[in-house]
Amino acid sequence: MNFPCCGSIPEVAPGATTPDTREHIVIVGGGFGGLTTALALRNVPVRVTLIDRHNYHLFQPLLYQVATAGLSPADIASPIRGILRRQRHTTVLLGKVTGIDVIGKAVLIGERRVPYDQLVIATGARHAYFNHEEWERFAPGLKKIEDATDIRGRILVAFERAENSGDEQERRRLLTFVIVGGGPTGVEMAGAIAELARRALATDFRNIDPGSARVVLVESGPRVLAAFPETLSVAAKSALERLGVEVRLGTRVSRCGADGVIISNDWIDADTIIWAAGVMASPAAKWLAAEHDPAGHVLVERDLTLGGHPEIFVIGDTALFKTADGKPLPGIAPVAKQQGAYVAQVIAARVGRRLAPASFRYRHLGTMATIGRKSAVADFGKLRLSGFIAWLIWGIVHVYFLVGFRNRVAVLMGWLWAYLTFERGARLITGHDL
Repeated sequence: MNFPCCGSIPEVAPGATTPDTREHIVIVGGGFGGLTTALALRNVPVRVTLIDRHNYHLFQPLLYQVATAGLSPADIASPIRGILRRQRHTTVLLGKVTGIDVIGKAVLIGERRVPYDQLVIATGARHAYFNHEEWERFAPGLKKIEDATDIRGRILVAFERAENSGDEQERRRLLTFVIVGGGPTGVEMAGAIAELARRALATDFRNIDPGSARVVLVESGPRVLAAFPETLSVAAKSALERLGVEVRLGTRVSRCGADGVIISNDWIDADTIIWAAGVMASPAAKWLAAEHDPAGHVLVERDLTLGGHPEIFVIGDTALFKTADGKPLPGIAPVAKQQGAYVAQVIAARVGRRLAPASFRYRHLGTMATIGRKSAVADFGKLRLSGFIAWLIWGIVHVYFLVGFRNRVAVLMGWLWAYLTFERGARLITGHDL
């Protein structure tokens, strides 16, 4: 949403009679990177303004569970104002950033200007359809709560329509689900849909067998979870196939429409297609007129600043930061959180006129992906796990990193109930007609 009013943030703090001369830090984006930066500045003598187009912080790693009726949106999202309510020097603005005046040092929200002394851009990423943007209407991606509830509705409506249909061919089309992309999101979505069909919905219908649903995972590369060691990729593929998922490797989508997809010249009738094949950075590179890679990631210096503009930091999925071996950091939550904490340290050092920390160094803590009930893979460097133990660790880590005690309890109880009963309590259809 855009604010209709004009002008900039008052330079006089509420209740004060003299201008607030503290440095003004503006953070664009309330995701992992932006929120971590704001929280880490809680004891630094600055003014902080955090701008986001949504009023909540979303725990994206569990978004697929909302899309497959395992969790409710409120279980994995928390109001940003509530998270930052104890930081009296922090202001939260709900608005859609439309540009940045680099020379005038101001963030633009429509006609409104928000001046800054130092700026942190943490605007995340969006879906990438590889020059086929027209596919988005048929194959939604998964980045926002609205995406998750839309996909949840599509999945559940497909079963309802199949129950009402007397045409066997139409039933098969309705009960075919295609997931494009074999990364963590695609693997987790495929496993969750297969479990939803074969277990959670197994006894809910009278005219169809939900367990007959066909789940197809399409990956253009030679293996799923390409960022993981090959042994874990093989384990993940085996776990998916045990769930009944059809894994198609080395295949590309050449057409996507309302009635299905073409994969390597093979037509698949499918009512539900989910896109998990790629991401593009936010428009930050355009706002800044900055050097960037083909996916829109802004090239940053070793201290995460924009070249020639030490007052501008770019972090998380928006940034292109290469390690010593020349590889870019992955777009995952730990990277954004560590970068946010580092930027806060640099800002605090500058404000205190101290020596700023050395260049940013990412500490890789490991990567994980779950493949349904009691199965996951985890890569901690020398320690590589798969199966039930990896699944337990995955669950513990994700509950720990959720924001807020209420969300941790809600997710833990929801998972425990689902584990004991095979039921999913968030099977609500909203915004979809039969």
